[in-house]
Amino acid sequence: MRNIKLDYYIFVEELNEKTIKNIINIKKQKVKISIVILNKNSLIISKFAKKERIPFFFTDNLKYAIQNKAQGVFLTNKYKVLKNNIKRTAKLEVIGSAHNQYEYWIKKQQSCTTIMLSPIFYNKKYSPNKILGISKFNLITLNWKINICALGGITSNNIKLINLTRSKYVGVKSLITN
Repeated sequence: MRNIKLDYYIFVEELNEKTIKNIINIKKQKVKISIVILNKNSLIISKFAKKERIPFFFTDNLKYAIQNKAQGVFLTNKYKVLKNNIKRTAKLEVIGSAHNQYEYWIKKQQSCTTIMLSPIFYNKKYSPNKILGISKFNLITLNWKINICALGGITSNNIKLINLTRSKYVGVKSLITN
């Protein structure tokens, strides 16, 4: 089992006192964190990230990313446009999410530097038969020549299991909001 500190992508829909406190606590652990803004119009979150000097990404919205001087853009699995000039035109980092090999191929065509594979653990969003688990996660990512992020159902109880994967990053949402 590897014992390394994972870098965090924190998915944020809205800021409240508890969310801010949890983000600051993770930042104090001396790990690299980035915020993925899920609400396209959320300028409050981008202002918070700038104030705290945390890189941030807008979801599927190049225009907001450029306007707000974001680190980059996060492309969900719903964003299927193959001809992607985001990296060249805006000099933004491109990260994306995938659920299988086909979506991985699409994200490679979109010039993503990091791909988030989900769901690794159970969460309410997916049925139990869609959960990958550690073994299947490792098999799917076996030949991936890209930075990998584990995403989906990550809690304080199972976060250490991510060290059993090839992930360099971990994507969390419920860990911050709960």
